[in-house]
Amino acid sequence: MNRATCLVLAVLLGAVGGWAGPAPAQEYPARPIRLIVPFAAGGGSDSIARIMSQRLGQLMGQPIVVENRPGAGATIGADVVAKAAPDGYTLLFGTPGVQITNPFLMKKLPYNPVSDFAPISSVGTVPNVLVVHPSVPAKSVKELIALAKAKPGTLNFSSSGVGASSHLAGELFKSMAAVEITHVPYKGTGPSLQDLLSGTIQMAIDSINVLLPHIKSGGLRALGVSTLERNHSLPDLPTISETLPGFEAAAFVYISGRAGTPRPIIERLNKAINATLKEPEVRERLLTLGFTAAGGTPEELDARIKSETVKWKKVIEAAGLKPE
Repeated sequence: MNRATCLVLAVLLGAVGGWAGPAPAQEYPARPIRLIVPFAAGGGSDSIARIMSQRLGQLMGQPIVVENRPGAGATIGADVVAKAAPDGYTLLFGTPGVQITNPFLMKKLPYNPVSDFAPISSVGTVPNVLVVHPSVPAKSVKELIALAKAKPGTLNFSSSGVGASSHLAGELFKSMAAVEITHVPYKGTGPSLQDLLSGTIQMAIDSINVLLPHIKSGGLRALGVSTLERNHSLPDLPTISETLPGFEAAAFVYISGRAGTPRPIIERLNKAINATLKEPEVRERLLTLGFTAAGGTPEELDARIKSETVKWKKVIEAAGLKPE
Protein backbone atom coordinates (compact mmCIF):
# COMPACT_ATOMS: atom_id res chain seq x y z
CA MET A 1 0.00 0.00 0.00
CA ASN A 2 1.57 3.29 -1.11
CA ARG A 3 1.70 6.53 0.89
CA ALA A 4 -1.14 8.18 -1.07
CA THR A 5 -3.48 5.25 -0.42
CA CYS A 6 -2.70 5.36 3.31
CA LEU A 7 -3.50 9.05 3.46
CA VAL A 8 -6.84 8.52 1.72
CA LEU A 9 -7.75 5.71 4.12
CA ALA A 10 -6.81 7.85 7.09
CA VAL A 11 -9.07 10.66 5.91
CA LEU A 12 -11.94 8.26 5.26
CA LEU A 13 -11.58 6.60 8.65
CA GLY A 14 -11.50 10.01 10.29
CA ALA A 15 -14.69 10.99 8.50
CA VAL A 16 -16.42 7.77 9.57
CA GLY A 17 -15.28 8.36 13.12
CA GLY A 18 -16.86 11.79 13.00
CA TRP A 19 -20.26 10.15 12.51
CA ALA A 20 -19.87 7.79 15.46
CA GLY A 21 -21.48 10.08 18.02
CA PRO A 22 -21.72 13.55 19.50
CA ALA A 23 -18.73 15.82 19.76
CA PRO A 24 -16.47 15.24 22.77
CA ALA A 25 -17.49 17.10 25.91
CA GLN A 26 -14.34 19.25 25.77
CA GLU A 27 -15.59 20.72 22.47
CA TYR A 28 -18.99 21.62 23.96
CA PRO A 29 -20.68 23.89 23.10
CA ALA A 30 -19.90 24.16 19.42
CA ARG A 31 -23.24 25.69 18.40
CA PRO A 32 -26.18 27.60 19.97
CA ILE A 33 -28.07 25.94 22.83
CA ARG A 34 -31.88 25.79 22.90
CA LEU A 35 -33.60 26.55 26.21
CA ILE A 36 -37.15 25.22 25.96
CA VAL A 37 -39.69 27.18 28.02
CA PRO A 38 -42.94 25.14 28.12
CA PHE A 39 -45.06 28.27 28.50
CA ALA A 40 -46.08 31.19 26.31
CA ALA A 41 -43.86 34.20 25.80
CA GLY A 42 -44.32 37.03 28.27
CA GLY A 43 -45.12 34.90 31.32
CA GLY A 44 -43.09 34.63 34.52
CA SER A 45 -41.00 31.62 33.50
CA ASP A 46 -40.31 33.13 30.09
CA SER A 47 -39.19 36.43 31.64
CA ILE A 48 -36.80 34.68 34.02
CA ALA A 49 -35.35 32.53 31.24
CA ARG A 50 -34.73 35.55 29.02
CA ILE A 51 -33.07 37.53 31.81
CA MET A 52 -30.69 34.63 32.38
CA SER A 53 -30.06 33.61 28.80
CA GLN A 54 -27.90 36.51 27.64
CA ARG A 55 -25.31 36.27 30.42
CA LEU A 56 -25.43 32.47 30.43
CA GLY A 57 -24.70 32.49 26.70
CA GLN A 58 -21.71 34.77 27.24
CA LEU A 59 -20.29 32.42 29.86
CA MET A 60 -20.90 29.35 27.67
CA GLY A 61 -19.42 30.98 24.58
CA GLN A 62 -22.53 30.26 22.48
CA PRO A 63 -25.97 31.90 22.30
CA ILE A 64 -28.74 30.52 24.51
CA VAL A 65 -31.87 30.60 22.34
CA VAL A 66 -35.10 30.73 24.37
CA GLU A 67 -37.77 28.73 22.56
CA ASN A 68 -41.38 28.81 23.78
CA ARG A 69 -43.30 25.54 23.42
CA PRO A 70 -46.50 26.08 25.44
CA GLY A 71 -49.53 23.86 25.82
CA ALA A 72 -50.98 20.77 27.48
CA GLY A 73 -49.87 21.70 30.98
CA ALA A 74 -46.24 22.18 29.92
CA THR A 75 -46.01 18.64 28.53
CA ILE A 76 -45.44 19.75 24.93
CA GLY A 77 -42.26 21.63 25.77
CA ALA A 78 -41.07 18.97 28.19
CA ASP A 79 -41.52 16.30 25.54
CA VAL A 80 -39.28 18.22 23.14
CA VAL A 81 -36.43 17.82 25.63
CA ALA A 82 -37.37 14.23 26.50
CA LYS A 83 -37.07 13.29 22.81
CA ALA A 84 -33.91 15.35 22.11
CA ALA A 85 -30.40 13.97 21.76
CA PRO A 86 -28.53 13.78 25.10
CA ASP A 87 -25.89 16.25 23.98
CA GLY A 88 -26.58 19.39 26.03
CA TYR A 89 -27.97 21.39 23.11
CA THR A 90 -31.64 21.15 24.15
CA LEU A 91 -32.42 22.14 27.73
CA LEU A 92 -35.66 22.43 29.71
CA PHE A 93 -36.62 25.43 31.81
CA GLY A 94 -38.70 23.38 34.18
CA THR A 95 -41.35 24.03 36.80
CA PRO A 96 -42.93 21.60 39.31
CA GLY A 97 -45.73 20.61 36.95
CA VAL A 98 -43.38 18.95 34.46
CA GLN A 99 -41.96 16.24 36.71
CA ILE A 100 -43.73 16.57 40.05
CA THR A 101 -47.49 17.15 39.75
CA ASN A 102 -48.38 16.27 36.14
CA PRO A 103 -47.82 12.53 36.72
CA PHE A 104 -50.66 12.57 39.28
CA LEU A 105 -52.97 14.87 37.31
CA MET A 106 -52.69 13.46 33.78
CA LYS A 107 -53.55 9.92 32.77
CA LYS A 108 -50.90 9.68 30.09
CA LEU A 109 -47.72 11.69 29.72
CA PRO A 110 -45.69 11.60 26.50
CA TYR A 111 -42.51 11.29 28.57
CA ASN A 112 -41.27 9.56 31.69
CA PRO A 113 -40.93 12.25 34.40
CA VAL A 114 -38.24 10.29 36.23
CA SER A 115 -36.05 8.62 33.62
CA ASP A 116 -36.18 11.04 30.67
CA PHE A 117 -34.46 14.03 32.29
CA ALA A 118 -31.06 14.82 33.79
CA PRO A 119 -31.06 17.46 36.55
CA ILE A 120 -28.59 20.30 35.98
CA SER A 121 -29.33 23.16 38.37
CA SER A 122 -32.01 24.91 40.36
CA VAL A 123 -32.59 28.50 39.26
CA GLY A 124 -34.68 29.89 42.11
CA THR A 125 -38.10 30.44 43.59
CA VAL A 126 -41.17 32.55 42.88
CA PRO A 127 -43.23 32.79 46.08
CA ASN A 128 -46.98 32.74 46.31
CA VAL A 129 -48.83 35.14 48.58
CA LEU A 130 -51.98 34.46 50.61
CA VAL A 131 -54.36 37.36 50.00
CA VAL A 132 -57.93 38.19 50.93
CA HIS A 133 -60.40 40.72 49.62
CA PRO A 134 -60.51 43.79 51.93
CA SER A 135 -64.08 42.88 52.90
CA VAL A 136 -62.78 39.80 54.73
CA PRO A 137 -62.27 40.82 58.38
CA ALA A 138 -59.12 38.72 58.90
CA LYS A 139 -55.91 40.74 59.25
CA SER A 140 -53.54 37.79 59.73
CA VAL A 141 -53.19 34.11 58.86
CA LYS A 142 -54.22 33.24 62.43
CA GLU A 143 -57.38 35.34 62.17
CA LEU A 144 -58.22 33.83 58.77
CA ILE A 145 -57.95 30.31 60.14
CA ALA A 146 -60.15 31.26 63.11
CA LEU A 147 -62.73 32.78 60.74
CA ALA A 148 -62.73 29.70 58.52
CA LYS A 149 -63.23 27.43 61.53
CA ALA A 150 -66.02 29.59 62.88
CA LYS A 151 -67.83 29.55 59.52
CA PRO A 152 -66.86 26.29 57.81
CA GLY A 153 -67.56 26.16 54.07
CA THR A 154 -68.46 29.84 53.73
CA LEU A 155 -65.06 31.08 52.54
CA ASN A 156 -63.87 30.29 49.04
CA PHE A 157 -60.54 30.50 47.24
CA SER A 158 -59.82 30.83 43.55
CA SER A 159 -57.24 29.27 41.26
CA SER A 160 -56.30 29.45 37.61
CA GLY A 161 -57.54 25.89 37.14
CA VAL A 162 -57.81 22.44 38.69
CA GLY A 163 -54.33 21.17 39.51
CA ALA A 164 -52.71 24.59 39.04
CA SER A 165 -50.12 25.68 41.60
CA SER A 166 -52.64 28.16 43.03
CA HIS A 167 -55.11 25.31 43.50
CA LEU A 168 -52.62 22.96 45.15
CA ALA A 169 -51.35 25.73 47.44
CA GLY A 170 -54.92 26.26 48.62
CA GLU A 171 -55.39 22.54 49.20
CA LEU A 172 -52.18 22.43 51.24
CA PHE A 173 -53.45 25.36 53.33
CA LYS A 174 -56.79 23.59 53.90
CA SER A 175 -55.03 20.44 55.03
CA MET A 176 -52.47 22.04 57.33
CA ALA A 177 -54.91 24.54 58.86
CA ALA A 178 -57.66 21.90 59.14
CA VAL A 179 -60.27 24.24 57.68
CA GLU A 180 -63.12 23.82 55.23
CA ILE A 181 -62.92 26.33 52.39
CA THR A 182 -64.34 25.95 48.90
CA HIS A 183 -62.20 25.83 45.78
CA VAL A 184 -63.46 27.78 42.77
CA PRO A 185 -61.39 27.01 39.63
CA TYR A 186 -61.15 29.44 36.71
CA LYS A 187 -59.79 29.14 33.20
CA GLY A 188 -56.68 31.22 33.73
CA THR A 189 -55.26 33.75 36.15
CA GLY A 190 -57.04 36.76 34.62
CA PRO A 191 -60.64 35.70 35.36
CA SER A 192 -59.63 34.41 38.78
CA LEU A 193 -58.01 37.71 39.69
CA GLN A 194 -60.96 39.72 38.39
CA ASP A 195 -63.42 37.97 40.71
CA LEU A 196 -60.98 38.18 43.61
CA LEU A 197 -60.70 41.94 43.17
CA SER A 198 -64.48 42.32 42.92
CA GLY A 199 -65.07 40.40 46.15
CA THR A 200 -66.87 37.49 44.49
CA ILE A 201 -63.96 35.38 45.74
CA GLN A 202 -62.67 35.90 49.28
CA MET A 203 -59.12 34.57 49.13
CA ALA A 204 -56.36 33.09 47.01
CA ILE A 205 -52.77 31.88 47.20
CA ASP A 206 -51.13 32.94 43.98
CA SER A 207 -47.88 34.22 42.48
CA ILE A 208 -46.36 37.38 43.91
CA ASN A 209 -45.86 38.60 40.33
CA VAL A 210 -49.61 38.63 39.76
CA LEU A 211 -50.71 39.93 43.15
CA LEU A 212 -48.07 42.50 44.14
CA PRO A 213 -49.51 45.51 42.23
CA HIS A 214 -52.93 44.91 43.80
CA ILE A 215 -51.46 44.49 47.26
CA LYS A 216 -49.64 47.80 46.94
CA SER A 217 -52.73 49.56 45.61
CA GLY A 218 -54.89 48.27 48.46
CA GLY A 219 -57.09 46.19 46.21
CA LEU A 220 -56.08 43.07 48.12
CA ARG A 221 -54.81 42.45 51.63
CA ALA A 222 -51.76 40.23 51.96
CA LEU A 223 -51.66 37.93 54.99
CA GLY A 224 -48.60 35.78 54.38
CA VAL A 225 -45.95 34.68 51.93
CA SER A 226 -45.65 30.99 51.03
CA THR A 227 -41.88 30.60 51.32
CA LEU A 228 -40.09 29.64 54.53
CA GLU A 229 -38.35 33.02 54.58
CA ARG A 230 -39.84 36.50 54.18
CA ASN A 231 -39.63 38.01 50.71
CA HIS A 232 -37.68 41.13 49.77
CA SER A 233 -40.65 42.56 47.85
CA LEU A 234 -42.82 42.50 50.99
CA PRO A 235 -40.25 42.47 53.81
CA ASP A 236 -42.76 43.16 56.59
CA LEU A 237 -45.15 40.43 55.52
CA PRO A 238 -44.93 37.32 57.72
CA THR A 239 -44.53 33.87 56.21
CA ILE A 240 -47.51 31.53 56.40
CA SER A 241 -45.14 29.10 58.13
CA GLU A 242 -44.88 31.47 61.10
CA THR A 243 -48.47 30.40 61.84
CA LEU A 244 -48.47 26.97 60.16
CA PRO A 245 -44.97 25.57 60.77
CA GLY A 246 -43.53 23.94 57.67
CA PHE A 247 -45.99 25.45 55.21
CA GLU A 248 -44.25 26.02 51.88
CA ALA A 249 -45.92 26.34 48.49
CA ALA A 250 -43.64 28.25 46.17
CA ALA A 251 -43.02 27.62 42.50
CA PHE A 252 -39.36 26.78 41.94
CA VAL A 253 -37.77 26.73 38.51
CA TYR A 254 -34.82 24.73 37.30
CA ILE A 255 -32.88 23.65 34.24
CA SER A 256 -32.55 20.05 33.18
CA GLY A 257 -31.37 18.19 30.11
CA ARG A 258 -32.04 14.91 28.40
CA ALA A 259 -31.16 11.83 30.41
CA GLY A 260 -27.83 10.42 29.29
CA THR A 261 -26.17 13.80 28.80
CA PRO A 262 -22.44 13.34 29.55
CA ARG A 263 -21.46 14.36 33.06
CA PRO A 264 -18.77 16.85 31.91
CA ILE A 265 -21.43 18.74 29.92
CA ILE A 266 -23.81 18.80 32.90
CA GLU A 267 -21.00 20.11 35.10
CA ARG A 268 -20.09 22.78 32.57
CA LEU A 269 -23.68 23.97 32.40
CA ASN A 270 -24.12 23.83 36.15
CA LYS A 271 -21.05 25.96 36.74
CA ALA A 272 -22.18 28.57 34.20
CA ILE A 273 -25.76 28.68 35.54
CA ASN A 274 -24.57 29.20 39.11
CA ALA A 275 -22.15 31.91 37.97
CA THR A 276 -24.96 33.63 36.05
CA LEU A 277 -27.21 33.64 39.11
CA LYS A 278 -24.47 35.33 41.15
CA GLU A 279 -24.13 38.22 38.70
CA PRO A 280 -25.39 41.41 40.46
CA GLU A 281 -27.18 42.72 37.36
CA VAL A 282 -28.96 39.42 36.78
CA ARG A 283 -29.98 39.15 40.44
CA GLU A 284 -31.32 42.70 40.48
CA ARG A 285 -33.42 42.15 37.38
CA LEU A 286 -34.81 38.92 38.83
CA LEU A 287 -35.62 40.69 42.10
CA THR A 288 -37.95 43.03 40.23
CA LEU A 289 -40.05 39.96 39.42
CA GLY A 290 -40.17 38.91 43.08
CA PHE A 291 -37.85 36.06 42.14
CA THR A 292 -35.22 34.74 44.53
CA ALA A 293 -32.25 33.32 42.62
CA ALA A 294 -30.72 30.16 44.04
CA GLY A 295 -28.57 27.66 42.15
CA GLY A 296 -27.04 24.47 43.49
CA THR A 297 -25.72 21.11 42.36
CA PRO A 298 -27.45 18.57 40.12
CA GLU A 299 -27.71 16.27 43.14
CA GLU A 300 -29.48 18.94 45.18
CA LEU A 301 -31.98 19.52 42.39
CA ASP A 302 -32.61 15.80 42.04
CA ALA A 303 -33.23 15.50 45.79
CA ARG A 304 -35.66 18.41 45.75
CA ILE A 305 -37.65 17.03 42.84
CA LYS A 306 -37.97 13.71 44.67
CA SER A 307 -39.02 15.28 47.99
CA GLU A 308 -41.50 17.64 46.32
CA THR A 309 -42.99 14.71 44.42
CA VAL A 310 -43.73 12.89 47.69
CA LYS A 311 -45.19 16.05 49.24
CA TRP A 312 -47.52 17.03 46.41
CA LYS A 313 -48.65 13.47 45.75
CA LYS A 314 -50.10 13.45 49.27
CA VAL A 315 -51.79 16.83 48.75
CA ILE A 316 -53.31 15.75 45.43
CA GLU A 317 -54.58 12.48 46.88
CA ALA A 318 -56.00 14.21 49.98
CA ALA A 319 -57.85 16.66 47.71
CA GLY A 320 -59.42 13.74 45.84
CA LEU A 321 -57.99 14.82 42.48
CA LYS A 322 -57.91 12.14 39.80
CA PRO A 323 -55.80 11.99 36.63
CA GLU A 324 -57.61 13.27 33.57
